[in-house]
Amino acid sequence: MMLRTLSILSLCALLICGAACQKKGAAERVGEKVDHVADTIKNGGEEPTGDKVQDEIDKARDKAADATSSK
Repeated sequence: MMLRTLSILSLCALLICGAACQKKGAAERVGEKVDHVADTIKNGGEEPTGDKVQDEIDKARDKAADATSSK
């Protein structure tokens, strides 16, 4: 009984996470670029490490979304 409940909750969490990973709109991408430029300027012209990591995560997420949406 407990295992079944845990399995159902895990499946629901997975479905919610999948629904949250939708492709970004144009306005959201522009806003992120503006934030990125502002952070770079604040950091003396050098991109912060956290931004570099987030950029790579975003690229991977976009590639995964493109791969699944083309089917």
